[in-house]
Amino acid sequence: MSGPSTAGTRPDDVRRHNRAALLRRLHVNGPATRASLATALGLNRSTIKALVDSLAEGGVVEERVPARRGGAGRPSLLVLPRARAAVVLAVDIRVERAGMALVGIGGEILGRGSWNVREGIQQPEEVFTKIVDTSGPLIDELAVRPVAVGVSVPGVVRHSDGYVHEAPNLHWSDVPLGAWLSRALGLGVHMGNDAELGALAEHLRGAARGSGDVVYISADVGVGGGVISNGVSMRGAGGHHIGEVGHMVVRPGGLRCYCGSYGCWETEVGEHALCRALGIDENSPVGTIVAELRAMPAGTVAGRLGEYTEWLALGLCNVVNLLCPQLVVLGDLFTALPKQLVARVEQLVRERSLVSRALGGTRVVTSALGSDAKLLGAAELAFETVLAGC
Repeated sequence: MSGPSTAGTRPDDVRRHNRAALLRRLHVNGPATRASLATALGLNRSTIKALVDSLAEGGVVEERVPARRGGAGRPSLLVLPRARAAVVLAVDIRVERAGMALVGIGGEILGRGSWNVREGIQQPEEVFTKIVDTSGPLIDELAVRPVAVGVSVPGVVRHSDGYVHEAPNLHWSDVPLGAWLSRALGLGVHMGNDAELGALAEHLRGAARGSGDVVYISADVGVGGGVISNGVSMRGAGGHHIGEVGHMVVRPGGLRCYCGSYGCWETEVGEHALCRALGIDENSPVGTIVAELRAMPAGTVAGRLGEYTEWLALGLCNVVNLLCPQLVVLGDLFTALPKQLVARVEQLVRERSLVSRALGGTRVVTSALGSDAKLLGAAELAFETVLAGC
């Protein structure tokens, strides 16, 4: 069967497509020789030369001698993106705090800032104002001009315009945050659910690199999930994300959830549930929870966190049976869980999930990007359109 016809395709369109493909390759995979770019992109060397020369003339990429030389003869130059040639503003809004960074092409964080959300700044208008007020000095300090904005929000977000339908743990409903920010900053604003963007970042730059089918599960006050299927972020109707796994009802008649339902998974494995399992105050700061987990003797994990482990495994079995991932990445607060607990959860998922058994055993690992996952995911969301136009 023949491939799609290219009849009628204009040369300029082909050049733009090849240019974007080359730049994205460098952005995600890092420095590469012209020869390796030709092989990876399926283009001839003269085309690669023309593309690299054009991007170099525009100040988007540069070529350097590799730091390490192997073998005899003249080493091949490495093509690499110039971080400041295209910069995006990334924002990660959470229940307790928010983070911001200017991220250059290639994924380099050039500068960052953060502030508490719970302490007096939680209404959407206040968070919007804080984003605008904080971004100005950061941009001035680094003397760069962002070309787009990416925002991570813990809720149901419409991709087309950044409309936040609901963010239960922030107590937000019907907030046109994307439109507010676009008008105030004069830039294109791209918004997504926090766990969806965490999945994107882990897939491109973290623990899920090289895995085409991944579920990212994160725990903050709430629990969320992001799905990568066949290497692409999976979205539902209207461009909304798929993965509100924290609101699966796993314990009918259980505790009341922020969403208004009872017995949601996040009431059994979220931040407050972990505090209860550890025997500390439910409103303990994250630092206290992490310190408590790290100080726990290995021999006491199974006893103290045995029930918590069961609830975490139960929810993951449901997720694996439904979405069939080859890899589950645990993010945010889950990264502080003892290694033997994560290993036990993986074992239970492999034993109890029909789909995991069919796959030969789904792997369960912790995030490689930690607290930066959603921030970097927001940046990648913004770069999706930026790279096509460079």
